[in-house]
Amino acid sequence: MRESIQLATRGSSLALRQAGEIEAALEERRHDVELVEVETEGDRITDERIADLGRTGAFVRALDERVLDGDVDAAVHSMKDVPTEMPDDLVVAAVPRRASAGDALVTPGGIEFDELPEGGVVGTSSMRRGAQVRAHRPDLTVTDLRGNVDTRVEKLLASHLQAEHEARQEAEEAYQEARERAETGDDGEPNAVEREYGETVEAWFESLSELEKQALGREVEIEYDAIVLARAGLERSGLAHGVDLVDLPTGEFVPAPGQGALAVTAREGSEVAERIQQALDHPRSRVETTVERVVLEELGGGCIAPIGVHAFLRGEVVRTDVQVYSADGASAVSETRELDLDDYAREARELAADLADAGAADLIAEATEG
Repeated sequence: MRESIQLATRGSSLALRQAGEIEAALEERRHDVELVEVETEGDRITDERIADLGRTGAFVRALDERVLDGDVDAAVHSMKDVPTEMPDDLVVAAVPRRASAGDALVTPGGIEFDELPEGGVVGTSSMRRGAQVRAHRPDLTVTDLRGNVDTRVEKLLASHLQAEHEARQEAEEAYQEARERAETGDDGEPNAVEREYGETVEAWFESLSELEKQALGREVEIEYDAIVLARAGLERSGLAHGVDLVDLPTGEFVPAPGQGALAVTAREGSEVAERIQQALDHPRSRVETTVERVVLEELGGGCIAPIGVHAFLRGEVVRTDVQVYSADGASAVSETRELDLDDYAREARELAADLADAGAADLIAEATEG
């Protein structure tokens, strides 16, 4: 009988889907897997922005402690949540093949970023995304948005669906009144009365997805015109094809370091770490995320500062885009550089040092202290 690998995971729907990906990949390679749900600090504190928690690793620490205590064999994380400074005796045993690294703009109608109405409200919990939105469109209002992926999409759709529901109800009532007048001879023949909409309110409601029905019943606190989310999170939540989204170009809206990638942590030197590495590690994804994390580590600011780093391996070079913003998006230091694959870690450190000297360090200090 094979010994199972116990994987710690958060209990959110997205985290469970991510852990499920790892579970399926390991089982394909003839490993038995058991998922163990663990509550983290980030899960318990739901009324604060991640940037206000005061330190990195809000979604990671509790899982890794279970690994180090020997309660589980490994833990599954979103790579962008993993601090660059890891506990002794813990390693990223595997970086599986990375999903999309970019962000997506989600709107009720699938409009482009430049088409958002002047003064529109954009929701995000990310300091980086907020700074990027402000930098490209200073007229927009950036508002905090928390919750899992489903909840965030519901918050976007709620006011728009409720407004449509109200309009359809009013049109349906007007239609019924017109029919009644026609039947009494006051307003022509009944068949001369047409619906404004091609279906009843009830038929429209039944055509909605479960997510849309949930949104329709949600209390509206803020009316969002758009929200910005990681494309990979939408895909892993099964929502990418059920919402209207536009991909934001990674060269202009540089993603968070490690975005789209998963990380499986385990005890350094353990037999389980070796098994996981052999089964799951994707060399290209490992190189790209390593470059991004080296730049982040050298710049400092953890995973909450307004820093975007995106590396893309092409042949023998790693094209690396870096953006560092002030919190309000008014100031930025950015650069694109091609790193030699044979010496990418050293060259990534040099890139970070050059950016720090160019003012990035000051922007990060101001943003994290503010």
